Amino acid sequence: MARRDDVADLEEFGRFAEPALLILVSLAAGPKHGYAITEDIADFADVRFGPGSLYGAIARLESRGLIEALDAEDRRNPYQLTAVGEKALRARLASMQAVAKVGQRRLAHA
Repeated sequence: MARRDDVADLEEFGRFAEPALLILVSLAAGPKHGYAITEDIADFADVRFGPGSLYGAIARLESRGLIEALDAEDRRNPYQLTAVGEKALRARLASMQAVAKVGQRRLAHA
């Protein structure tokens, strides 16, 4: 990945979360189908995934038992967070929060 030495690069730090994390965060609000997940993530994270990235991540999350498919509605296939997925999301967010707190403290002294 090419790097630029300008302020715009700092915005990219906010996008360190991989698609799987953003999908789990989206599904924490309730079941959604792929397009609704994409739109939700675009709204809260200002990140838009293509279908390959989205459905690849969904397949990995489903294979690990973090999300599960629900019965299809029309041609839409909704997914929901599992109990294991909720636990994993809570742990990941707590870890991220701990890192953010350390970073904020260190920046306060910079």
